[in-house]
Amino acid sequence: MWAGYPFAIDYREDRGHDYMLDDQTYTKRQLVVKQPGTCLHCHASVYVPYTILGKNDLFRGFERMNQMPFTEARKYVQRPITCIDCHDPNTMQLRITRPAFIEGIRSLKAIQGIKNFDVNTMATRQELRSFVCAQCHVEYYFRGQEKRLTYPWAKGLLIGSIMRYYDEYAVKDWIHKETGTELLKAQHPEFELWNMGIHARSGVACADCHMPHKRVGAMKISDHHIRSPLLNINRSCQICHHWSEEELKARVKTIQERTFKMRNLAMDALVDLINELSKAQKSEISVEQLNKARWYQRKAQFYLDFVEAENSTGFHAPEEALRILAESINFSHLGQLALRSKNQ
Repeated sequence: MWAGYPFAIDYREDRGHDYMLDDQTYTKRQLVVKQPGTCLHCHASVYVPYTILGKNDLFRGFERMNQMPFTEARKYVQRPITCIDCHDPNTMQLRITRPAFIEGIRSLKAIQGIKNFDVNTMATRQELRSFVCAQCHVEYYFRGQEKRLTYPWAKGLLIGSIMRYYDEYAVKDWIHKETGTELLKAQHPEFELWNMGIHARSGVACADCHMPHKRVGAMKISDHHIRSPLLNINRSCQICHHWSEEELKARVKTIQERTFKMRNLAMDALVDLINELSKAQKSEISVEQLNKARWYQRKAQFYLDFVEAENSTGFHAPEEALRILAESINFSHLGQLALRSKNQ
């Protein structure tokens, strides 16, 4: 599925924020492609480096680091995410420090009728409890020769809206080694999928579940041991859901098992299309048929990957995750029909 893409060379287990900089620095993907400094936007604490590079202009520093080779940009950063990436160091109030998110949320709010949205002055505190996470847990691409990190939200957060954005601007991440298809690699669209779920619609923030409140003496603070809510059901889930831990865990397990089964079916369907498309290129099939099948592969692969790369195994929005995977299966089958239509 990812033939010809660096992930086919090296893809390892998820290890969390403590390892985010080292894992990006030492991955074998660095050996097969010249990655840009853009990657550090989410793999390091970049607020100070951006400010230094931009001579106190955050966006100018962001633009400069984007255009550097990764190895050069890596010299400017020292550690993974730190307190100042999400908190004002003087007041400890939540804040947004990532230019790509500032631009992305402004474009999203614009289509909702809110012009010139300034996230750090106009967002509510509860919104910021999700926005600080969404600085990085999102879908994105590197725009243009300058490799500007961009969140494709100008048409909305639904996968169909993102797909239309990518098609309109002819965005591609790589060309598939076996089929010649121009493909997109989904990243980790937790924010986008979460927005389609019941928790987002109910006003529940990322931090409410992944960083639940706890008591330290007379103070109530957010738990900064950021982890799965399933490891802390009492404070993450039972604050709202008055059921036993066993019941709540069973509900999550059911959602994730069903999503995983559908994900496997979508993968099987996509691999069947890739194999058939690879063989068809050696036959006398028309260019029009090949291109139509490639178009369906592009859609099937991105829809599948949108759920596969999202880290909740469907839990953030169960119905939406299953809908996306079902559409992926359909696109794969339509691609096969495009290849076979000559013989029918």
